[in-house]
Amino acid sequence: MTPEVLRARVYIACRDVLKGESAASEIRADTKNSQVLVRKLDLSDTKSIRAFAEGFLAEEKQLHILINNAGVMMCPYSKTADGFETHLGVNHLGHFLLTHLLLEQLKKSAPARVVNLSSVVHHAGKIRFHDLQGEKYYNRGFAYCHSKLANVLFTRELAKRLQGTGVTTYAVHPGVVRSELVRHSFLLCLLWQLFSPFLKSAREGAQTSLHCALAEGLEPLSGKYFSLESGPTQENLGFTLANFASFL
Repeated sequence: MTPEVLRARVYIACRDVLKGESAASEIRADTKNSQVLVRKLDLSDTKSIRAFAEGFLAEEKQLHILINNAGVMMCPYSKTADGFETHLGVNHLGHFLLTHLLLEQLKKSAPARVVNLSSVVHHAGKIRFHDLQGEKYYNRGFAYCHSKLANVLFTRELAKRLQGTGVTTYAVHPGVVRSELVRHSFLLCLLWQLFSPFLKSAREGAQTSLHCALAEGLEPLSGKYFSLESGPTQENLGFTLANFASFL
């Protein structure tokens, strides 16, 4: 890491503050950077998102990098505190609102970047405008795919809207990572255990995000999807999806 990165003030915004503090302690020990802070943020609750953003803006005058990393996968059907299907609400709409609330700060801090965690499974996703909340038909695997496609489309549309501001955006596929993301699926948990030696560690899985956040010369690639896989093909849905989310 460069000296600038090691001196950066980093906020870990998470639902479980105790786990966040544990991760922050490891980072402080590894990097010798004491400015790793933990704040409460529940992306399934817009009140929590607004409270976090208000607190952050009161604390900080600049924001150069926003990494929208949180996510849920394979959840049984449920809704967020605001009535959104959980995958759509947490994986897309929560990040959408957070980015919106911090966008002016990002513009003022330009050059700045937004990195959105997507997945290669976005290729299997569709934006089902006639049934966004999955009330007519719900498949928890496809619900995750739909939300990951939303991440890619949001990134592309945001890049178009931010042209000329000095803020650029990127969607990334981290790879198949050993994590608790699959905890709602017994089959995936079993597969993760069997193939654990072949899965990426959390540190390895973070490399694509860090590349998009820190690498020089990526500005012309704003809006692109970073992975070994090819990019998405459903670009035309970005404008409509952004409009749907704007009512938040």
